[in-house]
Amino acid sequence: MPENEVERRIKKLRAKLQYHARRYYVEDNPEISDYEYDRMYAELKALEEEHPEFFDPASPTQRVGGKPLDKFEKVTHHVRMDSLADVFSFEELEEFLTRVAGIIPDAVYSVEPKIDGLSVSLRYENGVFVQGATRGDGQVGEDVTQNLRTVFSIPLSLPQPLSLTVRGEVYLPRRGFERLNLAREKAGQPLFANPRNAAAGSLRQLDPQIAAERGLDIFVFNFQEGALYADGRTPLTHTETLDRLGELGFHVLENRIATGDKAGIFAHIRTLGELRESLSYDIDGVVVKLDRLADRARMGEATNTPRWAVAYKFPPEQKQTRLEDIVVAVGRTGVLTPTAVLSPVRLAGTTVSRATLHNLEFIRERDIHIGDIVTVQKAGDIIPEVVKAHPELRSAAVREFHMPELCPSCGEPIVYDADEGAAARCTNSRCPAQLSRRIEHFASKDAMNIDGLGPQIVEALLRNGLIADAADLYSLRAEEIQEMERMGEKSAANLISAIECSKSAGLERLIYALGIRNVGEVAAAALAQHFGSLGACMHATAEELCTLPDFGEITADCVVNFFSHPQNRELCERLTAAGLLTEPVNRPQADFLAGLTFVLTGTLPTMSRDEASERIRAAGGKTAGSVSSRTSFVVAGEAAGSKLTKANQLGIPVIDEEELLRMLNGQTAE
Repeated sequence: MPENEVERRIKKLRAKLQYHARRYYVEDNPEISDYEYDRMYAELKALEEEHPEFFDPASPTQRVGGKPLDKFEKVTHHVRMDSLADVFSFEELEEFLTRVAGIIPDAVYSVEPKIDGLSVSLRYENGVFVQGATRGDGQVGEDVTQNLRTVFSIPLSLPQPLSLTVRGEVYLPRRGFERLNLAREKAGQPLFANPRNAAAGSLRQLDPQIAAERGLDIFVFNFQEGALYADGRTPLTHTETLDRLGELGFHVLENRIATGDKAGIFAHIRTLGELRESLSYDIDGVVVKLDRLADRARMGEATNTPRWAVAYKFPPEQKQTRLEDIVVAVGRTGVLTPTAVLSPVRLAGTTVSRATLHNLEFIRERDIHIGDIVTVQKAGDIIPEVVKAHPELRSAAVREFHMPELCPSCGEPIVYDADEGAAARCTNSRCPAQLSRRIEHFASKDAMNIDGLGPQIVEALLRNGLIADAADLYSLRAEEIQEMERMGEKSAANLISAIECSKSAGLERLIYALGIRNVGEVAAAALAQHFGSLGACMHATAEELCTLPDFGEITADCVVNFFSHPQNRELCERLTAAGLLTEPVNRPQADFLAGLTFVLTGTLPTMSRDEASERIRAAGGKTAGSVSSRTSFVVAGEAAGSKLTKANQLGIPVIDEEELLRMLNGQTAE
């Protein structure tokens, strides 16, 4: 084929593939079969390989072509990507509308669904997609261009040579989320809690091939800057910008209206709430924003949020289902926890069949019976919980629940712990269930971080007699592990490598990994920094421990009691002999943050939360897992959740990563 004909054929195939990709991924109205599309794609790929002189980065074949990255580079947004102020009731929304009406009496609003995903910016130069970035802290995000190129609803080129930046929300469709979790379950991997978490994890994969396999999608919801028309015409309304972006090939928001009528706004919110379950993607609220762009300029911006828009957040999704049974699980400290076995119900992105009932007191207070119809929800859209029972729907077949008198795992008598209210506890330190949970905790991410050592592997190791406690992990041999079911040579080698790497985790993580009652990550770090070695911790007195910040008599007694048991002392000695680092790895290098307590929430633009916590502690500060009146600062990143809400309610200062970095360098928080 002559060269000019090859070039024409390549251009024709690219145009046809781009057209059909839009019909399939954006308009959901395909004209050809997958087989026909795949044949054209294969022909184009072959021609491009034979004729590299016709390479085009916007070709459909270049969606997945990048090599794995070592890290994501920083991107400074030209237009700050602010978050929205949240409202949780029509009364709060009405207050917002009243404030706006005081300045703009004839205001018109765009009312549109709030997609539950990860916010990104897409930048085009001369009609070609050149960069995509996460929101980050609003000012600085991460370059995830390679991963965004794998999203088929993002056009790699525009029909006109326009230079512009748009903002969108990357999400994982419900069907794709279910497929992903099913595959992870078969592989013995932990499941994603909801589609939003799965989308965020997929978009931040360093290997674009993995991101491509996840099936991400996007809705574009805002025009940030640049030119929408070749003649330089300026749009007047947000609705016009979205209509124009749709013409240019973007997947724009659906189910939106423009109205100046308050009753119409409320009615559309109710409509979207009713549609919520039938959509193929998750929404967690409704955005109400001024439609005329000139009106937005008049309202202006607050420090971190625009004054011209709010996000009405739906209350947690609740469903009714039947409580089929109550089973009792034994935790690593021997506490018996009743768990509701439910008729499966879809809730906040996943199918829920179990929910914690905490303790017997919780069950009695809510008058919960086996066989009841109950209302369930997900706390923070993650943890299933029983909200209430419905006695009015109760049948004669229901029965009252009673805690067992003997441990369901080892058969030993249980006792009720006076220090923990209604907690029932098995005091047998050799209880199999406790042993399994203790080893799982020892290997967990925040403890020794032994990748690949999940509950199923732990139970298999115990069942095969390869381990009897955490110290035995360090004498495992690969040839022993690979003999177990579903474990091959490579898996065994990877697990041995992860166990070996955990030896350098440091004293802070080791103390936390031991699972001492009432000793969390913060208390473990305080012990490590004060005593400096595992041996010194083992010999600490209650009086010494009570001098540490945030240590009370109960925590001090728990530490002393743990190290007083011969089997625990022997465990520590064997871990030391195995070569584990028993000294701190995070001794404070400065005291810039002395006396300050930080809570981290959301995804930070350049650091993981673990890295940020380590740097805070190295500067003399402390980190905590929950927000309270004693919290000094909340560090909020992308997709910050309930911790940010509580901080705002308590008036706790909220900072971003950039401000945290200034504080870590000894500068005063702004």
